[in-house]
Amino acid sequence: MNSDDPLLLRGFQEGYRWEGVNRMPYKEDTTAPFRAISRQVLFAEEKLGCELRYFEMAPDGHSTLERHEHMHAVMILRGHGRCLLGEEVRTVRPFDLVTIPSWTWHQFRADASETMGFLCMVNADRDKPQLPSEADLAELRAIPVVARFLSDDPVTATGGG
Repeated sequence: MNSDDPLLLRGFQEGYRWEGVNRMPYKEDTTAPFRAISRQVLFAEEKLGCELRYFEMAPDGHSTLERHEHMHAVMILRGHGRCLLGEEVRTVRPFDLVTIPSWTWHQFRADASETMGFLCMVNADRDKPQLPSEADLAELRAIPVVARFLSDDPVTATGGG
């Protein structure tokens, strides 16, 4: 193999982009509520059994509030924000590592003042995320710290989407 093969080396570029890697919409399903977020699939090799992706949120952007059977391994690469993990809300900053267990409600939110980007490793074969029902949202809102986190976004706060 040629050492210049783009599959072996894809150089890092300005603006948190990589050679030969497309910047895509966060999700193909636009019915799930999210704001100002994109994704890049950095590795998706069958032999690895997992995918490494880079997500980037503009200031005040956020991922979808969801849960699923598969786990995530996340590393915050740039910016600051908050992460909902089940019944806890954590502040996140560059190089923090976040493990998201199976069936745990989770959501990432960028601070209003800066872009936040993170690497996310997931199984290559994974289940489809579940969005919260009205009953799930009521349970989450019964936890004061989670209720405050959810009230920061009018779509999530009302259960719309």
